[in-house]
Amino acid sequence: MATQPSNLKVLSEGSELPAKTDLLGMDYASLVDFFAKIGEKPFRAAQVMKWIHQFGVSDFNEMTNLSKALRQKLIDTAVIRTPKIVSEQRSSDGTIKWLLEVDHHNCVEAVFIPEKSRGTLCISSQVGCALECSFCSTGQQGFNRNLENWEIVAQMWVANKALGCKPKEDRVISNVVFMGMGEPLLNVTHTFPAARILMDDHGYGLSKRRVTISTAGVVPAIDKIKAALDVSLAISLHAPNNALRDELVPINQKYPLEVLMPALHRYVEGGHSKKHVTVEYVMLDQVNDRVEHANQLVALLGDLACKVNLIPFNPFPNAPYQRSSNNAVHRFQDVLMASGINCTVRKTRGDDIDAACGQLAGKVKDRTKRTLQTINLDQLNG
Repeated sequence: MATQPSNLKVLSEGSELPAKTDLLGMDYASLVDFFAKIGEKPFRAAQVMKWIHQFGVSDFNEMTNLSKALRQKLIDTAVIRTPKIVSEQRSSDGTIKWLLEVDHHNCVEAVFIPEKSRGTLCISSQVGCALECSFCSTGQQGFNRNLENWEIVAQMWVANKALGCKPKEDRVISNVVFMGMGEPLLNVTHTFPAARILMDDHGYGLSKRRVTISTAGVVPAIDKIKAALDVSLAISLHAPNNALRDELVPINQKYPLEVLMPALHRYVEGGHSKKHVTVEYVMLDQVNDRVEHANQLVALLGDLACKVNLIPFNPFPNAPYQRSSNNAVHRFQDVLMASGINCTVRKTRGDDIDAACGQLAGKVKDRTKRTLQTINLDQLNG
């Protein structure tokens, strides 16, 4: 496993930047531009992209269909950075969690969830999270920075290597969800190019319906997804009214339900393919799990093309909530199903290694003050 390259510029704070162009996070169009700048034909972009993402190669000397001269040119001008695996944990249910070092101060987590019909990789988009959702362990760790393109894509690269698979030959990872650490839509500058690499035929070749971006409700970026990516969308809703959602998902104070819901309708309307939104709803005992909340949710969703995913709360140290009882979850589900809303209950996976939904923590050097009032959410994106 390659780690940080030796050709680095050391900055005043002790951070490091590569002296050469990093290719891991470059989508096809960016690679075409790179090869043009070094005097090479556009088809080289497809060749190198396949070597990196489909064969997991980070050493230019192993790219055997490139000439020796071109390989040397790449050695002189480019690098393929991959993060160090700090730890790997395996759950009794087959779930695997990797802790990945992205710089000297920070680590993020990625989780692989194997199932009979598919294998899902949950990846992170930020080091920590600034949104401070009260039921989420990640939100309690603070926020350091956005992940760059290569740091997002590297989670897929590392997972494929660790699982011993080649994406085009044996697709062990069939689905990718941006549901790990961070809010993806506060980092569209890097999340969108990373998603394009996941879907590119020269990259990992995932279909649009198998790449899902989850958001707590960053409305301006929701409006960009359809035009820019056309991927699947999940909304972390968790409450059927503004008062409760302000408490559980504080970004609701900036984009309340009367602003969020029309954005979700805009996402599903028009276009050539039939779309729906996945509504994520964590079940908190005596907080948002009563029948009255279920009825409010039915009214809120209305005729929105959606499916609802009820998520049992996964505890973390000093969490202020308890998991809803099975009876409460099924009562809630029955109300939604009776109204014609497709509603499933997520099976908890990886909770014995703290890899379940809401439990990812990583290692974050917090650089934020811990109230939304002091955080300019618009400035976090970029």
